[in-house]
Amino acid sequence: MRFGLFSRGTGPAVLVLTEIPGISPQVIGFADRVVAAGFTAVMPNLFGTPGRDPEGPGGRLYAAATLAKLCVRREFTMFATNKTSPAVDWLRALGRELHARHGGPGIGVVGMCFTGGFALAMATEPKVLLPVMCQPGLPAGLPSAKRDAGCSAEDLACIAARKDLQVLGLRFKGDPLSPGSRFATLRAALGERFVAVELEQKDGHPDSPLRPHHSVLTGSLIDEPGQPTHDALELVLRMLREKLAS
Repeated sequence: MRFGLFSRGTGPAVLVLTEIPGISPQVIGFADRVVAAGFTAVMPNLFGTPGRDPEGPGGRLYAAATLAKLCVRREFTMFATNKTSPAVDWLRALGRELHARHGGPGIGVVGMCFTGGFALAMATEPKVLLPVMCQPGLPAGLPSAKRDAGCSAEDLACIAARKDLQVLGLRFKGDPLSPGSRFATLRAALGERFVAVELEQKDGHPDSPLRPHHSVLTGSLIDEPGQPTHDALELVLRMLREKLAS
C-alpha cells in the first residue's frame, strides 16, 4: 500500500488528510495556512483527483463517484465499528519517516470527515503530538456507528494511556455526518484531554454548498477575524505551534 504525496513548506511536518472527494482547492488553502504558520504540510493523495474543485461543474457527481469507489476499497473501513482502517498503518509509518526528515519534537495530523478518525488512530504512534479530528465522519451506517470513535478499542485504549496527549475535535452542531455522540465517546475516553469545538449552524459560511454545515476548516469557513470558524482555524494553528515548537 502506497499513496502519492504532495508537500510544501519548511519546519516540523503536519499531515493534512483530505476530506471527500479529494485534495480540493479548499483543502489546499488550509494546507497553505499550515505552511504560513511555519510547518511542512504533507498531503497524501488517498483518493480523488488532486486539485479538482467539488464546487465546480460536475462536482456533486464527482463526489458521489469517489464515495462509491471508497465503499469497496480494502484500505478503508467505512461501515465496520470498532475497527481501524488498514490505511492507518501506512500513515503511521509515513509519520515516522516525516519526523526523521523534517525534525522537531514530533508531527501533527489533521483529518477531515472521512479521515477524521485516521488522525485519532495515528496517535498510537508516539511521534504524533497533536491529532486534529475535523468533523469526523466514520464509521457511517447504523445508529451504533454514531458513537464509534473511528478506530479500534485497542487503539483508543492506547491513545487514552498517553497522558501527555491532547486531541482536538471540531464539528458543527446538527451535522448528521459527524454526530455529537461521537464526541461524547471521546470525552468519556479522554476526559479533559479531548478539546472539543462545537459550532452553531449559523456560524458557517452562508454560501457553503453543503447544508447542514459540515466542513469547519474548508467549505464552511468564514476566514475573517471574529468569526467562530476563523477562531477554530486559529486554535488549530496555535495548538500545532504549541506542540511542535522545538
